[in-house]
Amino acid sequence: MTNDISAAQEVEVTLTIRQLEGIIRKVVREELMEFAAQEISYLDKESPLYEDMEDILERKESGQLKFHTHEEIWNG
Repeated sequence: MTNDISAAQEVEVTLTIRQLEGIIRKVVREELMEFAAQEISYLDKESPLYEDMEDILERKESGQLKFHTHEEIWNG
């Protein structure tokens, strides 16, 4: 037996589009969860991004924006 990685046997796997989508969604979800768990950095209140975030929040609170639920995005 060898420890040489190049000698590893290749395996071919066949997936349906639905199975592939499920795998992609799982990987993206895991990456987003890891990203969300990181320490949040704070924006400078003078930055354009901060102003945009405030605008989005104001429009959400006034009912001008509709946000999709977790189920709508991931189970759709």
